[in-house]
Amino acid sequence: MLFRLHGADDVRSPEAFATTVTTRLAIDALRSARVRRERYVGPWLPEPLVAAGDVVAAGTQLGPDPAEVVVRRESLSMAVLMLMEELGPVERAVYVLREALGLDYARIGEIVERSAAACRQLYSRSRRRLADATPPDDGRTGRASVAEALVDALHVQDVARVEELLAADVRLHADGDGRAPAIARPIEGASAVARFLLGLARRVDPLGVRLDVIEANGGPAVRARDCDGSWLAVMAVQEAHGQVVGLQNQLNPDKLTHLGPVGDLTALLTRGGSCAR
Repeated sequence: MLFRLHGADDVRSPEAFATTVTTRLAIDALRSARVRRERYVGPWLPEPLVAAGDVVAAGTQLGPDPAEVVVRRESLSMAVLMLMEELGPVERAVYVLREALGLDYARIGEIVERSAAACRQLYSRSRRRLADATPPDDGRTGRASVAEALVDALHVQDVARVEELLAADVRLHADGDGRAPAIARPIEGASAVARFLLGLARRVDPLGVRLDVIEANGGPAVRARDCDGSWLAVMAVQEAHGQVVGLQNQLNPDKLTHLGPVGDLTALLTRGGSCAR
């Protein structure tokens, strides 16, 4: 950015110039990322975002950071982030410039090289789609309690309780990118998702894998760690009206490294060992 700005003597507003250049670079990066994603192994999910200092179900905290901005559930929920990835690069740029920076459509049009009318239409369409993806706010405590109830039911292998907690049309997605064991396609329906989750819990429990509920992406998530405390997965839990409506299980080690030490789930399942609890 500084290199581009250096020597640009005719720039009247460095701030406006920086916004334009940054946005166009972001659009180019998004187009490049979309090409790379076409070679991705299996479903793609965003990385889990865990705010420093967020309280987890067990009452502990990740390292506090006073300078960190509070996680906004509306903008960082896994459902919204997944839908943002479906927006085209220009469509996403228009949404961010309008929603986050409050620019008028004429200015946005200059930046993305579209007409003001086209930008207005792109923003309205994006906003409607993202509004549909935002889960109803049943309160942080209520959302966490549903996730905790699910973990408890999985621990005791309570089939009826697990199915009761899942909405009829619940969908489970998983991202392993070929580097961790993950389903190749989403699983849909309470019965099918319940069978899968119960079978997985039954398999990893003897291996010393621990499940607990944390706050990630502004909502509850189930964290899986090995007996050494290394992260194995973070599964976001979308809840509405007392039931789980969506699950996104992030197992790709590359997307967990920012959270701490990452374990090898493939090796753990292969060797079938366990450790003292």
